[in-house]
Amino acid sequence: MLNWDDIDIVLLDMDGTLLDLHYDSYFWLEHLPVRYAEHHDLEPGQAKQHLLERIIAEQGTLNWYCVDYWSEELGVDIEALKREIQHKVAFRPHVVDFLDSLRGAKIRSVIVTNAHRKSLNMKLERTGLDGHVDQIVCSHDYGLPKEDVTFWDKLQEQVQFDPQRTLLVDDSLAVLRSAQRYGIQYLLTILQPDSQQQPRDIDEFAAIDHFNEINPKASDE
Repeated sequence: MLNWDDIDIVLLDMDGTLLDLHYDSYFWLEHLPVRYAEHHDLEPGQAKQHLLERIIAEQGTLNWYCVDYWSEELGVDIEALKREIQHKVAFRPHVVDFLDSLRGAKIRSVIVTNAHRKSLNMKLERTGLDGHVDQIVCSHDYGLPKEDVTFWDKLQEQVQFDPQRTLLVDDSLAVLRSAQRYGIQYLLTILQPDSQQQPRDIDEFAAIDHFNEINPKASDE
């Protein structure tokens, strides 16, 4: 699928790409509604519907991902609630081997995430993911989500990559469209970001189940 001789750098999303999205899905759809209902003395079903409406209204914006924003808006400590279920944070299959193979092939690996720093730090503590990549960039540092094409200009200033020799792997189709408009040459998405959900049917971008399908080490064997 890929000619690794044509790629100098791999930009990698975190949630739903390197890490199982089930943690995040469970938090927003199950854990937070229960704890929010307890905190505000609401019925769980009522709390869940209210939260879904509030969250969907911010989709595609930086607020959607911001721990501080939701803590203030909802009147609960989102960071503390996230830590209550941190045991659910998990790698997707074959991720560590893939990242280590990139390093062995001298191909730069950079995590580019919309996750808020507080969520990011907790997940790094749980996984040690930062020890397997060359750099981590958080979109909150730019004040722009990856869905905004201007984000990639900011990233270029910091990371300095050739779009024609760059691979981006991201489970978000909106992010991939943004990167495509910017001119990133190689784009891949993930068929099953959440291990507890059915694989998606995607034809807009090339897609993989797991990273062993594109491991540069395997391509050399």
